[in-house]
Amino acid sequence: MNCAGCSMKDCASRVEAVCKSLPKAKATALPHEEALRLTQAFATRDWTEYDRCVVAFSGGKDSAACVVALLEAGFPADRLELWHHEIDGRESEALFDWPQTTDYCRKFAAAFGLKLRFSWKVGGFERELNRNETPTAPTRWEREDGTIGETGGKGPKGTRGLLPQVSPDLKVRWCSAYLKIDVGAAMLRNEPRFAEARTLFVTGERREESSSRSKYMEFEKDRTWSNKRTVVRCRPVLDWGEEEVWEALRRWGIRPHVAYRAGFSRLSCAFCIFGNDDQWATLLEMFPDVFEKVERYEAKSGKTIARSGKTIRERAENGTSYLAKLPEAERAEILAECRATEATEVKMDPADWKLPAGAFGNSMGPC
Repeated sequence: MNCAGCSMKDCASRVEAVCKSLPKAKATALPHEEALRLTQAFATRDWTEYDRCVVAFSGGKDSAACVVALLEAGFPADRLELWHHEIDGRESEALFDWPQTTDYCRKFAAAFGLKLRFSWKVGGFERELNRNETPTAPTRWEREDGTIGETGGKGPKGTRGLLPQVSPDLKVRWCSAYLKIDVGAAMLRNEPRFAEARTLFVTGERREESSSRSKYMEFEKDRTWSNKRTVVRCRPVLDWGEEEVWEALRRWGIRPHVAYRAGFSRLSCAFCIFGNDDQWATLLEMFPDVFEKVERYEAKSGKTIARSGKTIRERAENGTSYLAKLPEAERAEILAECRATEATEVKMDPADWKLPAGAFGNSMGPC
C-alpha cells in the first residue's frame, strides 16, 4: 500500500504507519482506498465490502488466532472458510505430516461452524521429492459442490531428488513453495467463484518469528490479484506476541494441537526441516519407521537437511526427546495421541485450559 500523494484526510493511522515503514513495497502495494476500506472494516466490524475470507489453516496456534481475530472483528462466520493444504497428498503414504492434523482441522471447523476445504499436490511431498524428468504434479482441491478441482501437471520437466534444506530461499526450501504457497495460489486462480469477487486471503505470520517476517506488510495485494479478481493478503496477527496468541486460544476454549502438548513450540509438518536436535530425538521415539524412511532419503540424496552437515540420526542422538520431559502420568497418553489419526475434540472449557508444554519454546523456524 502506498499513501504518497493521497488526498484523503481520514486515512487510518494504521495504514499510514505501514506505508511509511515500507515505502519501496510497490509491487504489492494496495490501492489506498482498498487499504482504508480494510482498516475501517476491522475498526467498525462492517465487512459488507468483502465477499468472503479464506484462512490458510495449518491447525497451528497462529492460524487459530487468525480465526479468533476475524470473529472478534465481526467477520461473518458464513463467509469465512478454512483451507488446509495436505502436505502428503491423498495418493501416497503419510511421510512428513502429523497423523491427526487433518482431523484436528475438521474438528476445529465443526466447533466453530465454519466451512473447511482441503487441497493438495497430487502425490504430496513424496512424489515431488522423487520427481525425475517429469513435470510437477497437478494441484487438486475440494469445491463447494463436493467435486474436486484440478489444475497443472503439464509444466516443464524437472528432477528433484534432494530433500528441502533450511534456507530462506524457497528454491532450496521447496516444500513451502510447492506444497503450500503454490497450492493455495492455484486454488484462488482457478476456482471460478473467486472471479469478479473481493476476497481476503488470511495467513498467520507474526513479526517476532523472524527477521524476514518482521518486514511483512499487514495488508497487501496477494500474488493472485488480477484484473479478474481482487485478493487482499491480510495478516491479522502480524503484530501479536506469542502471549497474545495463547491468550486468544484460552479465551475461546481452543484445545491446542497435540504437537504443542507434546512439547513442540510450533505446528508445521511433524518432520519439519527446521526441527532442532530435541525435535528429531522426539520424532525418532514417536515414529521410528517414518524416521528411518526419511533417513534413507537423506542418505540417498547425498546432502543433509541441516546445513551443518549433521544427519537427522546424528541430530536425534544429540538431542533429548520432549516426551522424557513430560510428567510421567501424561507421557503414554500424549504419545498415543500423537500417533493417532483422530484428534481430541477442539472446544473445551476455558477454565480448564492450560498452556501446553511447547509454549514459548525454541521454534527453530521459519526463516
